[in-house]
Amino acid sequence: MKNSIQIIITSIVLLLFVGCKSTKTIVSSGEVANLSTRNIIKNHYKNALNFKTIRGKLKVNFDDGKTQESFSLSLRMKKDEAIWLSATLSLVKVYITPEKVSFYNKLDNTYFEGDFALISNFLGTELDFEKVQNLLIGDALFDLKKERFNSEIQDKAYMLTPKRDFELFKRLFLLDAFHFKIKQQQLAQTAEQRLLTIDYPAYQEITGQAFPKNVEIKAEEINKTTTIQVEYRKITFNEDVRFPFKIPSGYKEIKI
Repeated sequence: MKNSIQIIITSIVLLLFVGCKSTKTIVSSGEVANLSTRNIIKNHYKNALNFKTIRGKLKVNFDDGKTQESFSLSLRMKKDEAIWLSATLSLVKVYITPEKVSFYNKLDNTYFEGDFALISNFLGTELDFEKVQNLLIGDALFDLKKERFNSEIQDKAYMLTPKRDFELFKRLFLLDAFHFKIKQQQLAQTAEQRLLTIDYPAYQEITGQAFPKNVEIKAEEINKTTTIQVEYRKITFNEDVRFPFKIPSGYKEIKI
């Protein structure tokens, strides 16, 4: 059981950098419009998710080549303010605000409180609350409006690559050609032979908006690949949500 809890914590960390009865899968079909790069980016933000709160369930499959596990997480989010995740029986809880990342583990009586440095080191780029939120809802990890991109059409998607990229890693963004949400975003650290790929295989329509149905996160390093597959279930918008989180007294702080 302890090993399973460690896997849950690992999956939550990687997800961070992770019910409406009328929901349906969105199918992208038809001719792809030949848009300018500026209009592609403009449409991405025009179709950004409009919400105050999100509540739902996540089914998570974890595979690092040695261990395979499946488990469920509860998700609650308040736009720009808080993200809350709870594993089965509340054995692990995570609470993220723009100021810090916190979690505790009831099984071994430990807790962590700190900034985004842990996840930032994994990604190789500075991470903040906004990037975490964007990853979960299918928006670009970086602000596309602040840079210049080359664009081309690839398999019913618009592929964007920066005209001038960062020194330490390369980026790529694929946007769906019909609802303009992210289909894939990649961060490649060539020197370290590391590749992070975030795929959104399918979107669902909830109250007239496109929201991810599935997310797949793949972290590749030398001789190691970790894959996390996420399925969103019972997603609802704009309900009243609470974020019960209090580190129990007597728990030991862990340094990561």
